[in-house]
Amino acid sequence: MFKTVILGCENSHANSFLESIKNDPDFSQIEVIGVYSDEADRAKALSDQYGVKIMENYDEAKGQVDGVIVTARHGDNHMKYAAPYIEDGVPFFIDKPFTINPQEGEKFCELLKNNGCKFVGGSSLKHAAKVKELRKERLENKGGKTIGGFIRTPIDLASPYGGFYFYAQHLIEILIEVFGEDVKSVSAYPSKVGISVIFRYEEFDVTALFAEKNYVYYAVRQTEEGALGGEFPVDDECFRHELMDFLKLLTKESDGENAERMMKPVYIMDAVMTSMNNGGKETQVK
Repeated sequence: MFKTVILGCENSHANSFLESIKNDPDFSQIEVIGVYSDEADRAKALSDQYGVKIMENYDEAKGQVDGVIVTARHGDNHMKYAAPYIEDGVPFFIDKPFTINPQEGEKFCELLKNNGCKFVGGSSLKHAAKVKELRKERLENKGGKTIGGFIRTPIDLASPYGGFYFYAQHLIEILIEVFGEDVKSVSAYPSKVGISVIFRYEEFDVTALFAEKNYVYYAVRQTEEGALGGEFPVDDECFRHELMDFLKLLTKESDGENAERMMKPVYIMDAVMTSMNNGGKETQVK
């Protein structure tokens, strides 16, 4: 059995992961020996439902686990929760946003790398069936060459869990999965309904809408012959894929993400905020 803990269990990831570990034979090798949250009622709810131990401190399982799942809603807590376990060299799942600060993210990746820690994580939306389909179609040039695109996801700018950063990585990772990582620059404009963004690639632009508290997910790839895509659901399969990625780290079937891929959404989110705070000025992506 691979012993693990879930740190920061305020969101639906913790419920979904525990449900799969309890009832899906594919995850029978994982044992959750504790959960921790700054929101005590969330940890208690999971303990009541799944019988898992409530940890008094996020670092109390150091030296006792084979891997760590960090699902805190606030990105500022991800490195903090992971830090005590990094020197043990264990693998990690790190939820979105990986971090909300590029400098901290770089330090986080360096610590993980220097201690031999493999890691996966980010937005569950990159695992959505429609996102994978659109990516495959782009790589195969279905409908001809890509000439643009449009993505829409929710945002909650007043969220107590980091405002813009709480939901933003969903859109960014859909963008990266469907259209590629090589975003050159962004121009972002706040409005009464959210934030409108132009993501500039070498040969085309992708426009996007972060829609304030409007829970619709939509992605379209514009091609020479027409448009492919549309609205798509977010379901438990996305969470299942994430947990499977983590299991493959535990079993050493995978080396996980590289630091560049994990940091790319952080740099893009930072560019969006910089552009928006500067009146929509085109901002280069690191």
